[in-house]
Amino acid sequence: MNQMIGLVEDDPNIRDIVEGYLNKEGYQVIAVDTAEKAWDIFQEQTPDLWVLDIMLPGMDGYEFCKKIRQTSEVPIIIISAKDEEVDKILGLELGGDDYLTKPFSPRELVARAKRHLKRWQAMKPSEVEEQDTIVAGELELNDAERQAYFQGEEIEVTTKEFEMLKILASQENRAFAREELLIKVWGEDYYGSDRAVDDLIKRLRKKMKDLPIETVWGHGYRLKEKRT
Repeated sequence: MNQMIGLVEDDPNIRDIVEGYLNKEGYQVIAVDTAEKAWDIFQEQTPDLWVLDIMLPGMDGYEFCKKIRQTSEVPIIIISAKDEEVDKILGLELGGDDYLTKPFSPRELVARAKRHLKRWQAMKPSEVEEQDTIVAGELELNDAERQAYFQGEEIEVTTKEFEMLKILASQENRAFAREELLIKVWGEDYYGSDRAVDDLIKRLRKKMKDLPIETVWGHGYRLKEKRT
């Protein structure tokens, strides 16, 4: 198993315990005590999953999570002594895929890491997958290469952003409920709220300002077919 996990935890005891359990399962672990060090690692080595503490010196875990989500949908498991519901919701809505409250079972953390890594691996394109192109108006998606083009220009999108575009573009004019989009993109066992869908749509609108994604109030979203 060659999967790499980034661990960001300033408590040396917790860091050593978590690293030991993950190493025992065959994962390569890069453990650091600050988000600044983790950001350097993210830019150079891109781990397959992050285990991230919230209360860190300097840049906190929330800010680090936001920075990752600007360019990547790599799984993030948040670990924190904060057990208030508002803290959990904030962590998930900023891009976390899971949330564990300290003290937690290292075995449970390993089990959740395995699940998220399995899902993340399944989302990556297969090398033998035949090229499939989806065209919806000025949007073109190359499913094999996971590339998105809008108005003739290639747009850098994350894995989840691509999946959202693919779902909407494959059935233009269909109104998808937020709950349906959440399950299709994040999976049935995602712990966050459907506000994650709103955040992802917001990012797509920012990247492609003229993309005709319409809000269906009280329901969800659709990609409106552009008629000539």
